[in-house]
Amino acid sequence: MPITDVVKKQLAQKRKLFFKICLRCGSKNPISATRCRKCRSEELRLKNRALGAKK
Repeated sequence: MPITDVVKKQLAQKRKLFFKICLRCGSKNPISATRCRKCRSEELRLKNRALGAKK
């Protein structure tokens, strides 16, 4: 069931799409992170936010 409320949709997108992922251990980190919270690595990437059909 799709979310129709605009505020709730924006909140859900922010929570599900805007974070960083550690390239070493794969843990989720906040968007403001410079180092991994789990392994202290500085190798972070942004979560892929491309929308589209899965293949």
